[in-house]
Amino acid sequence: MDMTMTAMSDEDKAFLAEQGLVLPMNTEQMQRYLPHRYPFVMIDRVTSIVPHQQIVGYKNVSHNEAFFNGHFPEQPLMPGVLMVEAMAQLAGILGFVSDKSELSDGGIYLFAGVDKVRFKHQVLPGDRLQIVADSLVNKRNIYKYSCKAFADDKLACSAEVMLVKQDRDALR
Repeated sequence: MDMTMTAMSDEDKAFLAEQGLVLPMNTEQMQRYLPHRYPFVMIDRVTSIVPHQQIVGYKNVSHNEAFFNGHFPEQPLMPGVLMVEAMAQLAGILGFVSDKSELSDGGIYLFAGVDKVRFKHQVLPGDRLQIVADSLVNKRNIYKYSCKAFADDKLACSAEVMLVKQDRDALR
């Protein structure tokens, strides 16, 4: 597995503690940052956060996922677009945590684009999709992340994900 994780420093842990964050972050805590709810939450836990740099989390891919009913009934595979969505959701959490904000503050990170997407390994029911997002660029509320997702210690998907931070009221 080629998953380079940045070690969390005591300073990083203090940064998170100031925001009342305890790792691993569960779905209840993630609701402070993600507007998604079941069945579209693609992250089960956040296990590491280095503010402004990196976030690590995972999705447990269950046999009961609704998308397996149609993708594909005879040979279920996690759709690649959902792997990319999971990357974007994880990167959005990093954005919120890094700027010390939450959904309740009125902002939202929206999926703005994706580049360099590659699918390398199938993700099957029962797999744990381990995801790493590394911050690349932040310019004028546009954020770019290098993301990788692994299943069975093999690279399943990689992509550069772009998010834009906007005022939630502007979406109405």
